[in-house]
Amino acid sequence: MNSFTYNLIQGDRILKEGGTILYPTDTIWGIGCDATNEAAVRKVFKIKERPAEKSMIVLVSDESEISQYVNNPDPEIFAYLKKTEKPTTVIYHHAKNLASNLIGKDGTVAIRICKDEFCKQLIRSLGKPIVSTSANISGLSSPVYFNQVSPFIKNKVDYIVTYRQDDEHEVQPSSVIKWDNGQVIVLRT
Repeated sequence: MNSFTYNLIQGDRILKEGGTILYPTDTIWGIGCDATNEAAVRKVFKIKERPAEKSMIVLVSDESEISQYVNNPDPEIFAYLKKTEKPTTVIYHHAKNLASNLIGKDGTVAIRICKDEFCKQLIRSLGKPIVSTSANISGLSSPVYFNQVSPFIKNKVDYIVTYRQDDEHEVQPSSVIKWDNGQVIVLRT
């Protein structure tokens, strides 16, 4: 069994058990869990020592999944995303069917359609979106490569994906935008 398949099976098992994983995404290494499981989301907040009012990103594998977690997303968002080259996270209004501790007090949620094949397969296997937050203590710099992830984080997650640990190509966090009545508001470039 190759590394991709092995890590997919193990990651899926841990996520289904309500556990947390350290994994490569289409941007930087992230800490993840089942985005519909409140207890699992609490674990991620605890690992990161992150205040509960600070939101985290949710990954889906395809634009068709957005309507399962957001009421009436503007179809123009998807046309905009198809033109972007950099991974882009969108803040959507009217979130639904996610862990309540992922939804902002204003009803918003940050979702990115993941382009990384490993993440897409993991999301499809789980059948649910996955939390994706940088693999660091809140307020500290985000690790770009696996070897920059602190031992503290590595010791706190339930499973560390071994796939792509040697990758050292230049990556960055996603852009973050808010879609407001057809207007793009850039929150992070």
